[in-house]
Parts: sequence; structure tokens; C-alpha cells
Amino acid sequence: MLRQLFAIVLLSVVAIPQFVGAHHSHANYDIQNWIEIEGTVRQVVFIAPHSVVYLDVTDDSGAVATWALEGASPAGIFANGVRRDDVRAGDLIKARCHRHRDGSNGCLLGFITPMHGDDARDHGVERHWD
Repeated sequence: MLRQLFAIVLLSVVAIPQFVGAHHSHANYDIQNWIEIEGTVRQVVFIAPHSVVYLDVTDDSGAVATWALEGASPAGIFANGVRRDDVRAGDLIKARCHRHRDGSNGCLLGFITPMHGDDARDHGVERHWD
């Protein structure tokens, strides 16, 4: 019985960190480089384990593409001083993030600067979202 218990504990100690690491891997992002994008917020989703800001970005030709900006958990974001209403659908924002390695329209969110003009909602104040 003691052997079985030891085997279960050993297996847990070895296996669980690998699952956690796989979930939190940032291998699909270009972590070495930051990009800056600007656009209009389509939707903000505060849900664990990762919040997402959907951002409509207009390119030089005038075409609009929706980007998915993955941030930290709501608890992590709020701990950084972000309030739930700092960024809303329809707001103009600037974001600094690490783009997907495959060039698709998504990134690992680092910082958001609201550009909506409402000082009560921290217009122009950059906040950490990861």
C-alpha cells in the first residue's frame, strides 16, 4: 500500500508541472518582439483563465480585421489596477503585444492605453494586461 501511495505521489510530482507548463506556454507568440496596434474595441471578455479583447484594426488599404488580444486572468488584470469599465466596446485603444508567430491576427497582450477621451476611465493611461 505504501508503495502504491509513493508511486502516485511521484507520478503527480512529475506529470502535473508538465500539464501546467503546456497550458501556459507562450511558444505560439513572438515573445522577443513587441508590436503596437491601434483600433476599436469590438468586445472585452473577462473570463478565466485568460481575458480576451477583440479589436477591429484598420490597415493602410482601409480593410478592417478583427484581432484577438489574449491577456491575463481577470484577477491578474484587476490586480494591475485595471477596472472593468476602463475599456468598453466601441472605445479606441492602443495596444502593445507579442504577435502570433504564424502572422495571424492575434497576440499576447502586454499593455493597453485607452484613447476614448474619458479621463474618469483613465484616458491615455497605459495599463498592464498580462
